Amino acid sequence: MHEQRIPTIEVVVHGDLDALSAPAVNDTLQEAIALAPQQLIIDLAQCPSIDAAGILLLLDVHRRAMRNGGAVALRSPSERLRRNLRLAKVDRVLQVIGGQ
Repeated sequence: MHEQRIPTIEVVVHGDLDALSAPAVNDTLQEAIALAPQQLIIDLAQCPSIDAAGILLLLDVHRRAMRNGGAVALRSPSERLRRNLRLAKVDRVLQVIGGQ
């Protein structure tokens, strides 16, 4: 029995990904993961900053997607976000594609 899977779902984050916005972003990402895509792309091009809560959310989403047999990639983070992700070693766990 071969299960059909959605190949890719993309979620665009608008604004900061921080303790204030993380719950709402989490709800959206949870809906995306529930569809069990092969790859979940989180577009960060319009996300100017991220804090510890945002980083924890990305890592948690990665764990949940892996449990469903999927993968998560971060698209187009700014140089500032890339630096924050590198410092938190998130770039060793999540694939980062595109960017400035």
